[in-house]
Amino acid sequence: MSRVWIDICYLVASVLFIIGLKGLTRPRTAVRGNLIGAVGMLLAVVATLFDHEIVSYGWIIVGIIGGSAIGIYIAQTIKFEQMPEMVALLNGLGGFASFLVAGAELSRKLTDARATAGDEASKQELAKAIAAALPTDELVAVAASGIIGAVTLLGSLVAFAKLAELKFMRDLPQIPNQNLVNIIAGILVLLFSTLLVQDPNVFLYWLIVIVCLGLGYSLTISIGGADMPVVIALLNSYSGLAGSATGFVLQNNVLIIAGSLVGASGVILTKVMCDAMNRSLPAVLFGTLGPSASTKSADEVYANVKATSAEEIAMLLEVARKVAIIPGYGMAVAQAQHAIRDLSNLLQSKGIEVVYGIHPVAGRMPGHMNVLLAEADIPYNQLKEMDEINLEMEQTDVCLVIGANDTVNPDARENPNSPIAGMPIINADKARTCVVVKRSLSPGFAKIPNPLFAADNALMYFADGKQAIVDIIIALKSG
Repeated sequence: MSRVWIDICYLVASVLFIIGLKGLTRPRTAVRGNLIGAVGMLLAVVATLFDHEIVSYGWIIVGIIGGSAIGIYIAQTIKFEQMPEMVALLNGLGGFASFLVAGAELSRKLTDARATAGDEASKQELAKAIAAALPTDELVAVAASGIIGAVTLLGSLVAFAKLAELKFMRDLPQIPNQNLVNIIAGILVLLFSTLLVQDPNVFLYWLIVIVCLGLGYSLTISIGGADMPVVIALLNSYSGLAGSATGFVLQNNVLIIAGSLVGASGVILTKVMCDAMNRSLPAVLFGTLGPSASTKSADEVYANVKATSAEEIAMLLEVARKVAIIPGYGMAVAQAQHAIRDLSNLLQSKGIEVVYGIHPVAGRMPGHMNVLLAEADIPYNQLKEMDEINLEMEQTDVCLVIGANDTVNPDARENPNSPIAGMPIINADKARTCVVVKRSLSPGFAKIPNPLFAADNALMYFADGKQAIVDIIIALKSG
């Protein structure tokens, strides 16, 4: 296939990416948008495989078979509540691929330049050959790919380990004088990158990668678990920027465009998440998100907790006119969304209005709750964003919180000394009655107690999320 046709295919693929991304902004068009984006990626891959620069298809076929097998296995075995971990891991692999490809291309072009100059070439002739093969803008792109890709890889692996709550993460020590360490690492990276642009060599490149791997770890290790939705969005942006930088290295137009789209959309999503968490973007970039300590002990906060039963909840629901359901990560773990749909249908058959309050960072990744509820065929018009549901909360008879914790913690609104002070929350405590379904009084990802659980108008139903909803349905039907 000629270069012209390859570029035309890349252009069409890029347009399809943009149309697909636009489709993903609305639930009704999301499936179609995803399909359009997939068609664009297929076209881009096929066009690349027909590129004259492809010398051998052997390793490509091996990669396709191996990657497809791994992808099918993951798709079949991954639990939905583990999706945030998988997204973090895939972000890291994107960064890994970017700096590997950029390093390989740097090595190839340096080898070709030396071969062109010949063994007898002087230093000046060799320098001219290298400069012709690797112009300054391309070397800057190589350095950028190494920097962003390496930070993305280690940062994503740390995020993955935190989201998966791997035990060894709790034993890892905090880096002393972390900000100073980050500054020193940043200065070293800039120095090595400058030297790489002036005197290209593979050793300097991999030195940059090694320092940036450490920087990725250092930037992410201190971030509290409650801030992981922000981190995932940011790392997603990083992976796109790394891919775009690698596109400049390879002079591949579609990779530049696709990476830029991912990078830009990731930055926008990060800003949305920052607003939802009341964090500033610079704080996220430098890994200085909030601490994870509380000003009060759990025993103090939970001194007046009142437990309830399915029968008592059923009686409350029977006389309610409006019910708001607030889902959280506990709903995802319990896979309670289908039971919640059945409860919602039962309540609506009795003439009770049912709405769902969705916090922007509920769960462990943006849109986590929306996807879960959509999977259970819950109508999208019943889902209300945080600001909208808060306007209605005082007129809500029963607020049913399923597995949410930090996103309904009134300390964020009332306690200026709280680690989550200022974070916008769903005002579940302002409903006439708030029923919280949780297995226990264990803290959320922010690792702080929640005064809502002991509020005068709150009742705690200690049970598995799915079984709790099933028991409430049974009590409603038998009543």
